[in-house]
Amino acid sequence: MLNEKELLVTVAKAADDKRAEDIMVLDMHGISSVADYFVICHGNSDKQVQAIAREMKEKAEENGVEVKRIEGMDEAKWVLVDLGDVVAHVFHRDERSYYNLERLWGDAPLFPIEQELQQ
Repeated sequence: MLNEKELLVTVAKAADDKRAEDIMVLDMHGISSVADYFVICHGNSDKQVQAIAREMKEKAEENGVEVKRIEGMDEAKWVLVDLGDVVAHVFHRDERSYYNLERLWGDAPLFPIEQELQQ
């Protein structure tokens, strides 16, 4: 079973493997009771958004992490992958700028995921 930081890195790498763009991680400790981390990224097509979310689900399950729920797969405009301590938001490019979660949760510090993705 992964700890939350290992889960976070696993989810971000899964997104990166499917060529998700602009992967960001918000550290939600003390800001939201929903999750400790939000992973936010986007794809450029419905199929890519679905592929990113599926990869996140598969990699989590391979590591013994239960996926609590996935919402939005059919529409593929904003797919939410709830992994408990880590919640991933996979947007279609156009939807991401519309919802702008980064601004909505602007008080949340960024977790430096870039270093982890380069390893």
